[in-house]
Amino acid sequence: MNWRIVAIPASIVPFILIFAVTKVSPSDIFAVGLVPFVASAAAAVSRVMLQAWRFKYFIRKFLGHDISSPGKTMAARLAGEFVTYTTPSYVGGEVVRIAWMSKNGVPAGKGAWIATMEIIADVFAVTILAFIAGALAIASGGTTIGLIVIATALPTFAFWFILLLYSAKRNLQVPQFIVRLVHRFAKAKADKYLGQANKALDDLCTTSRENFASSKIIGPFIVGLALTFASFVAYAISFLVLADSVGTGLGLFDSLMAVAASQAVANLPVTIGGSGLAELGIWAYITNLSTVPDLGDITADSKLNVIIAWRIATYHVPLVIMWIAIMKLAIGKKQPSVPAGTEEKT
Repeated sequence: MNWRIVAIPASIVPFILIFAVTKVSPSDIFAVGLVPFVASAAAAVSRVMLQAWRFKYFIRKFLGHDISSPGKTMAARLAGEFVTYTTPSYVGGEVVRIAWMSKNGVPAGKGAWIATMEIIADVFAVTILAFIAGALAIASGGTTIGLIVIATALPTFAFWFILLLYSAKRNLQVPQFIVRLVHRFAKAKADKYLGQANKALDDLCTTSRENFASSKIIGPFIVGLALTFASFVAYAISFLVLADSVGTGLGLFDSLMAVAASQAVANLPVTIGGSGLAELGIWAYITNLSTVPDLGDITADSKLNVIIAWRIATYHVPLVIMWIAIMKLAIGKKQPSVPAGTEEKT
C-alpha cells in the first residue's frame, strides 16, 4: 500500500508544469473562490457516493439480500476506489471489493460478477458520452481531440463487451501468459493461486449464464446505468461551478462533454490515477469549445487555474475520504490480540 502514496506527489507534477510554462501561479488557484471550490468538491464527492450506492444496489439485486449495513457496504466501495484512483487506467479497486464481499460470505465468482457489472456500467456510460463528445468535437472542427477521445474509449468498450458475451457462452480460464508469470514468481504457491482464480472465473461465468438465461440482469443493470449517468452529471457540475466562477459561459451539457473527454483520455494506462492526462484531456476539449460563439476563451492562461482547481476538487479531496475508508477497512481486518492469562474460562 505504501507505494500508492507516490500517486499524491505524482498528481501534483502536472500543476508544476503548468506553473512553469504559463502565467498561472499557485495564488491564482484561490481566484476561483472558496464557495465554487467547495461546491465542486461536494459534487465530486456526490459522484463517488452515487457509485457506492450503485455497489450496494447491485449486491442486493444480484444476491437477493444485503451482506452488511449500507454504511459499511458503501465504505468498502470507497476503499476500493482509493486503489482505483492510485492505479494507471483506474483499475484494481475491483479486487478490494471482491475480497470484502468474500469476507462477508459471498462466493468469489458472484463477487466478481457484481464487480464486472460495475465495470460494464462505467464503461458503457463513458463510451456513450465519449462518442458523443468526440463526434461533437469533430463536427465543430476539433478533429484531433475528437478522434483521440473516440479511439481511447472504443478498445475498452470492445474488450469488456466481448468478455461479457464470451462469459455467457463458455467458461473463462487464466490466460497462459499469466500462468507462466505466476509460476515464475509464486513458484510453490502458483498452482494454489491459479486454482483459486480459475474457480472464481468458473463461478463468474456460471453466474453470468444464470442471469442472462433469466433476463433478470436487465432491470438492475438499467438502474445501475442510470446511477452511473447521474454520477457523471455530478462530475460535470463539479467543473461547471468552477468554470462559471471565471465567467466562461460554459453550460451543463458542454461541461458533461468536457469531463467525458477527460475521463476517456485519463483511462489510458500511462500515469497513476490519470495524472496529467485528465488535465490534458479537458484542456484539449475546451480548447475546441473556445471557438464557439458566446463562450469566453476558456484556454487563456488566466483561466487555466480552473482546470487545476477542478482536478484538486475532484481527485485530491475525494482521495482523502477514500483513504480514510481504506484505512478503516485495513484496521478492521486486524483482530485484537488477547493478553496471556486473560482468556475467558468456562
